[in-house]
Amino acid sequence: MGSLQTNDRSRFPDPVYRETVLRPLFDGARHHHAGALRRIDRAHLVMLVETGILDAGQGAAIARALLAMEREIDPAALAYGGDVEDYFFYMERELKTRAGTDIGGRLHTARSRNDIDHTFLKLDLLPRIDRLLAACRQLLAALIETATRDRDVLIVAYTHGQPAQPTTYGHYLAAIIEILIRDIERIEAARGIVDLCPLGAAAITTSGFPIDRQRVADLLGFAAPLQNSYSCIAATDYLTSIYSAVSLLFLHLGRPVQDFQFWSSFEVGQLYLPNAFVQISSIMPQKRNPVPFEHLRHLSGQAVGRARAVVDVMHNTPFTDMTDSESETHEMGYQAIDVGLRVLDLLTATIRAGQIDPDRVAVNLSRSCATITELADWLVRSEGLSFRLGHEIAADVARAVVAMAGDLPTDGYPAFTTAFEHHVGRKPAADAAEFARMVSPEHFVAVRDRFGGPAPAALDAAFAGYREALDGFDRHATDIAQRQSAAAAELERRVHEIAKGG
Repeated sequence: MGSLQTNDRSRFPDPVYRETVLRPLFDGARHHHAGALRRIDRAHLVMLVETGILDAGQGAAIARALLAMEREIDPAALAYGGDVEDYFFYMERELKTRAGTDIGGRLHTARSRNDIDHTFLKLDLLPRIDRLLAACRQLLAALIETATRDRDVLIVAYTHGQPAQPTTYGHYLAAIIEILIRDIERIEAARGIVDLCPLGAAAITTSGFPIDRQRVADLLGFAAPLQNSYSCIAATDYLTSIYSAVSLLFLHLGRPVQDFQFWSSFEVGQLYLPNAFVQISSIMPQKRNPVPFEHLRHLSGQAVGRARAVVDVMHNTPFTDMTDSESETHEMGYQAIDVGLRVLDLLTATIRAGQIDPDRVAVNLSRSCATITELADWLVRSEGLSFRLGHEIAADVARAVVAMAGDLPTDGYPAFTTAFEHHVGRKPAADAAEFARMVSPEHFVAVRDRFGGPAPAALDAAFAGYREALDGFDRHATDIAQRQSAAAAELERRVHEIAKGG
């Protein structure tokens, strides 16, 4: 028994191997990759004819056979019979049946299943990324619209699960917007790695034939050919890059979802979802369950987990062509994108539908003395105190107001004058009206008009930048769609010309 392996298929395939490996791969290919393989065959044929590797007669015969196969073969209706190794060899056999063994076999000149596989995997991944990016842009638009609408709507901002300071819903959503913009940029950067064509690498080292890799990349709608031929069949960074970016997107979106669920609880009540998004209890008549947030949370987790699984599969794999990075791993990634699209659509709808309840916000701001930081700041600015001394006075006031279950603007002035005189030794300059104005949530927000703050001018400047970013993403998507549409039209035109002998 020698060490040299040959292509002897006299006892191939083993029944178990057929059912556990070959049939699932065949079914996956016909379901996911049939269209991409047709495009690859077409583009490779056009290049072979244009470079003179095939003559016009050979090209015409192959083109006519390919067009006939597209009309006559429905991939969805195929069933794996075990008489060929995979979907590629099935289609090659069909080509030879129509064009003849000699002519049909010439289409495979200067290519390999190695570069074909990585090319159709990229071709099928790109539209999924584009659908994900389109859904991200829809969510971004919804966030910008809602943040603009609610620029001045007060909320309680929480830290460590406790009321911290007042801000506005627009300011809170702006924080999500900025992260989403960065996530879209990460996905677009990763998409740029996917958008490089491996075809022409052949098995590993390209070919001795005078192939035109740029022409094939253009016909398939790629941005460019991937340069190094070893990288074409060995590199998996397009997979790790895109699914790392996808996992980060849904990890980040899952965090505000946690806030929304907390805000919509009976005890907080800061966020209200209309009845169209609410489910009831089968036994408890009083229950009003904003379950979209629960679905958003667990679906985001699924998207993160499935995307990370793709990255983890690549760990410690050899730097060469190998099945770890091929069809079944990609199908796991498709599941991450599919469930992620559900998250993006549902979150977009809930963002648009949700409303802040101003009465509950007012109660929670009042009970928590959330504006007390501004009292300490105001004492520094108006009374010339150190911040530490102002903080001690403010803390005394907050303790007194909370103890009486009072409202800081209306009930806090007596406690303020007492604390001020105790720490400073004199009466404060502010009267009760000035104190109430200064510790109001509206004043708290208005004076925070620095870059990135919640005051109207600062937010309006931020919103302008967000709209500009969204416009840039839309333009980029349009440019890609136009390039791909032009490539598809050119490929269709040239194949039919070749079929006619042109």
